[in-house]
Amino acid sequence: MSEWSSKFGALPDVLPPKQPFWDRPGVLVDQALVRSSLTSPSQSASFLAAASLHSGDWLFALPIASCGLRLNDEVVRIGVGLRLGLPLCVPHQCRCGSQVDAHGLHSFVCKRALGRSARHHALNDMIARALASAGTPVTKEPRGLLRSDGKRPDGLTLIPWQVRKALSWDVMVVCPLAESYVEVAAWYAGTVATRKSVKYVGLDIRYIFQPIAVESLGLINNSATTFLGALSRRIAEQSGEIPEGNFLFQWLSMLIQQFNAVLLHDSFVEEAETGIPA
Repeated sequence: MSEWSSKFGALPDVLPPKQPFWDRPGVLVDQALVRSSLTSPSQSASFLAAASLHSGDWLFALPIASCGLRLNDEVVRIGVGLRLGLPLCVPHQCRCGSQVDAHGLHSFVCKRALGRSARHHALNDMIARALASAGTPVTKEPRGLLRSDGKRPDGLTLIPWQVRKALSWDVMVVCPLAESYVEVAAWYAGTVATRKSVKYVGLDIRYIFQPIAVESLGLINNSATTFLGALSRRIAEQSGEIPEGNFLFQWLSMLIQQFNAVLLHDSFVEEAETGIPA
């Protein structure tokens, strides 16, 4: 206690019984030390994301293969590498012709990556399943509804969600390490997802529109975090299993990690595609 007090200040009159009280001051010192050693915006963005709420939910998921909660070694390698800002691959040329650096940055923004569409459908299906688990029937890609950009939203609840209005949602994924975003992401975690979500407001006032913007580093826009928290509680109430509400954030986090690996591997060109001997 004397050593702790000499490093972090006077002890309280009543000693807290929980270990986090004693650990946190040391963790904050280490955090400041690591942050002061970062040398690039991408490293700072990765660091801030790793310290943010829900970005590491995949680390707490039990590896249950039957529930889709088990990650293979390659997905874990890429997930940890992104979280720590480490090199992920040898620099190479993407199938689209662009150069991919050692951190794999281009692969997460490449418009020709086949995994982008699959990722979108998987995330949208996850939201639809979660709403169904909460006792709320839904339809995906409803006709007759248009976003402010003229496209259809990803889904609509068939019964009121709140204040006698049905809920419509739209899923999007953005990479905060992209050149156009990284400077902002290096200063404020989660800003990229929040900015992206604002683009899709403007549905008919008869509906509640909920954008769900997820960053490839795991962060979620603020309004979606609130919505998913409420949805988690409804799932827990419906099932009677209180811990079940936590699984939604873990499931979402796992999907992002799995498709990060898919996108990186999409950038590799096999010998058969190029006709050039290895």
